[in-house]
Amino acid sequence: VPLQASGGGLVQAGGCLRLSCAASGRTFSSYGMGWFRQPPGKEREFVAAVSGRTTSTYYADSAKGRFTISRDNAKNTVSLQMNSLKPEDTAVYYCAATGDAIRTATITDYPYWGQGTQVTVSS
Repeated sequence: VPLQASGGGLVQAGGCLRLSCAASGRTFSSYGMGWFRQPPGKEREFVAAVSGRTTSTYYADSAKGRFTISRDNAKNTVSLQMNSLKPEDTAVYYCAATGDAIRTATITDYPYWGQGTQVTVSS
């Protein structure tokens, strides 16, 4: 499923950003969706996930209380609202889709990836 992420940018610490990911196809609700990020010089890591139909959510500890993942199955979009941003949130953020409707933090469960969008948080 083709994915297109957008919404990254430069923000000061304490600020907020909203990332969006648009998917193509007519079976968007069949896919669990996730956001991952790759900080400079580090491996890609899980941020948040939402299931396809029940829209249950799951967050990395670093995202709990600050980030909110949501999806609109009618518009084939998934979003990540990021509040209280910290310099350590600086990374390239990727949206991804699973092969089924589950939500999962396991990177290998996601065969479909969008291009990354850069988020830079200045101190």
